[in-house]
Amino acid sequence: MQRMDADPARNDTLILVDGLDNEIGSATKERAHREGLLHRAFSVVLVRDGQGGPELLLAQRAEGKYHSAGLWANSCCSHPRVGEEVVSAAYRRVREELGCEAADLREIAAFVYRAVFEDGLAEYEYDHVLVGRLATDPDPDPSEASAIRWVRAADVARELAECPERFAAWAYTVLALVLKELG
Repeated sequence: MQRMDADPARNDTLILVDGLDNEIGSATKERAHREGLLHRAFSVVLVRDGQGGPELLLAQRAEGKYHSAGLWANSCCSHPRVGEEVVSAAYRRVREELGCEAADLREIAAFVYRAVFEDGLAEYEYDHVLVGRLATDPDPDPSEASAIRWVRAADVARELAECPERFAAWAYTVLALVLKELG
């Protein structure tokens, strides 16, 4: 597993927030995760129309990630930088992680979660959930995603119930919110 100090973005400056998502300061990504500071984040789920109804693009986190390596999650997730709006950051990170362009990103919900990992790092995030579509074909960065796949909405719900150990901590809430939005 990749250590936090091997993450090239560890010194990105993240936005610290209170429980209502009001900006209260900033910290490096490394400090925010080492000290478990509440910070702004986002999770993107890209959707397409499939034969059997809506399909969601899931990404398997690369084996080199410093936490949740090899687990399945939403299409893309990250943090806006200081001075960067959530939706703008989401478009940027879809390009960087998935090697493609997103279209029609819109926020559908937000929630707070906290997860502590074996190495002592913690995700404590005010997570904005965005849904959109692909504008171009994905070509994922292998340091971000080891695999991607389209999954029918009904199958996502079944997988979450039957195989929860295959998913990152935040994926349950993110995907449930998207499934609810899709009806």
